[in-house]
Amino acid sequence: MEHRKSYVLVALFALLLLTDIVIAASDGGKGNGQEQAMCQAQGACYYKTLVCPGECPKRKPTKNRNTKGCFIDCTSKCEATCKWRKPNCNGYGSLCYDPRFVGGDGRMFYFHGSKGGNFAIVSDNKLQINAHFIGTRPVGRTRDFTWVQAVNVMFENHNVVITANRVTQWDEKSDAFTLRFNEELITLPEDEQSEWRVISGKREIVIERTDERNSVRVLVSGLVQMDIRVRPIGKEENRVHNYQLPQDDAFAHLETQFKFFDLSELVEGVLGKTYRADYVSSAKIGVPMPVVGGEDKYQTPSLFSPTCRLCRFKPQEEPLSADI
Repeated sequence: MEHRKSYVLVALFALLLLTDIVIAASDGGKGNGQEQAMCQAQGACYYKTLVCPGECPKRKPTKNRNTKGCFIDCTSKCEATCKWRKPNCNGYGSLCYDPRFVGGDGRMFYFHGSKGGNFAIVSDNKLQINAHFIGTRPVGRTRDFTWVQAVNVMFENHNVVITANRVTQWDEKSDAFTLRFNEELITLPEDEQSEWRVISGKREIVIERTDERNSVRVLVSGLVQMDIRVRPIGKEENRVHNYQLPQDDAFAHLETQFKFFDLSELVEGVLGKTYRADYVSSAKIGVPMPVVGGEDKYQTPSLFSPTCRLCRFKPQEEPLSADI
């Protein structure tokens, strides 16, 4: 029994070392249930205690759909604010629609890619995120309509893959996504508060539901947080844009908003490069659909490949086990 307690304490201590904040479900005796957090990241907010606002007292509210969550920011902002736990397609680091991005510079742009193609969205020393595109090309068009169907987060020698499933008819009451960590299939119970987590080396990987169906938050500690929603192309959307989609495919795809924690000054990728201090957008100002190219620079052989013309990420090699 004593050994078991020791293991639990060691696990908890390791978990704290992986985070920049320590959360306490305490309200300081005020009786209003507001969570508090002590920031442990070096900087202006070091060892300061932040209290969640009364409008959003919990980081993980009971009803995500109707309630904002408390967001603790231990950077130079040093603040606790209320935010929806869903992707904001007009916010920084978003990737939605027929792929439309909002870059780290705040500029909106489109990147078409190609049906069946795979592209490096972000490629840096410690991280690469690839996206797989699905699409269609109606008769008479010169390019594909495309959407992101899957993303693969690569770090060290690991993969976290989020995939929108192909569905014939969209059903709001059913999940239409698949989650994997390396070769492990991840199952989230049908509970709005359910989550899955694992510690691998110095990283903690957390996947949690942010709605009853088809909405999750994925965290790889110290590297990236992603709010992801799976949605179909509706009949009216298909008609208005003249996508001419087949009737047996709802074209379920991902809407994603990224938050990065440790990008280098030389980060690459369709989205990643927009976070560089010296980045100047090539998108035309004042046009309805400013398009940025780069297919030849960022196309990868597969969703799992770190290789492209400008890719920077190198997976860690697993140490060879010696025969004894």
